[in-house]
Amino acid sequence: MTQRASTPRATFQEQVLDALGRDICSGRIRPGQLLPPEAELCERFGFSRIVIREAIKSLAAKGLLEVTRRVGTLVLEPTRWNLFDPDIIGWRAASAVFDPILSRDLMEMRRIIEPAAVRLAALRASDEDRRNLRSAYMAMARAVAGKGDYVKADLAFHTIILSACGNQFVRQMQDAMAALLQVNFDVITQKPGGPAHSLPLHEAVCIAIEHGDAQAAERAALILIDGAEEDMRELVPART
Repeated sequence: MTQRASTPRATFQEQVLDALGRDICSGRIRPGQLLPPEAELCERFGFSRIVIREAIKSLAAKGLLEVTRRVGTLVLEPTRWNLFDPDIIGWRAASAVFDPILSRDLMEMRRIIEPAAVRLAALRASDEDRRNLRSAYMAMARAVAGKGDYVKADLAFHTIILSACGNQFVRQMQDAMAALLQVNFDVITQKPGGPAHSLPLHEAVCIAIEHGDAQAAERAALILIDGAEEDMRELVPART
């Protein structure tokens, strides 16, 4: 069994949730299959029935499972999953076989959301938003120089933009978008020199937002996404 790879402070329920979520999203337990009986899951994880039931309840709430008294606990088709759930996004990306369809759909989502969000951020960002964006960019620059976590800083940069665009629905999507972007960044930063190459592209976005130039910001965002998409096409086949 692959144990939870995140924090060692995870509760028993979170450990079961994470392990079963990974099993389902990786295809080790396929849609249409039934989960093993509670007694078998208790033996596998070494936890009580209460822990197992709570984890299954959480997975059902995410759309991965359907619990019926007569049939058992059924794994549902991906079309039923809450694909914007950050856990599901992470579990799918953590699969040993990176799904090229996930990669394609991720880049399409970025094209749909980010250029418009960047354009609005240029028009609506507060002075504090602009300062925070510049700080995130500087953290990226320090990481390129070997002093910091580039993915963390990159994620902060894009999250600030999503918040600064001032749209309540986009803000509501922040957690999901952050999870989607992290999947993207975790892949493309594997390219040698990738972060250093993308740094000036991020600065162009930052400068355009600082100047309140919506058109320049949108153009810079599209150039940035073009580069990320090219990197994904180059890197994903090696992981499939």
